[in-house]
Amino acid sequence: MTTNIEIRPALAGDVADIARLHRAIWCDTYRDLAPIEVYRVLDEDYRRARWADMLATPRRDQRVFLAEQGARLVGIGAIAAPSEAAFEGRGEIKSLYIDPSIKRQGLGRWLMRTMMEEFAAMGYSGAALGVVVGNEPAIAFYRALGGRLIGRYTDPGPVWRSDNLIFAWDDLSLPS
Repeated sequence: MTTNIEIRPALAGDVADIARLHRAIWCDTYRDLAPIEVYRVLDEDYRRARWADMLATPRRDQRVFLAEQGARLVGIGAIAAPSEAAFEGRGEIKSLYIDPSIKRQGLGRWLMRTMMEEFAAMGYSGAALGVVVGNEPAIAFYRALGGRLIGRYTDPGPVWRSDNLIFAWDDLSLPS
């Protein structure tokens, strides 16, 4: 496990750091999957506005967690009420982004556990997420955590209509 990492709830003052990390990881993850025009629209300013909106108006059905190593943001996890009927009432994992410099050291699993614990506290008995078709590292990660493929949906997104696989967990405790 990566050392000196703390996971905490996001605050409104974290927006710029969240947007910067989100944009960098998103561009790296989807470089071969997303159309080029998406990168121009979904820039750091766009993401800053979206995260600012989310954190400025806290809702009881959403949470954002940050992982920090010292003063450096290295991970983001966000959960909310399901946005798609295909999630069948399970809580939705909206985002999970880990800084590539510390991937494969246990932080993704730790953030997933944190989000699963929070879903249980929110009253959900299961969780689900959509992962873009072709994002093989994420698909392998979710399978390794016991995620079960239950369907597909098209995420309308703000610009890119991506084809997504839905992975679900009906037990909120993840395998070790």
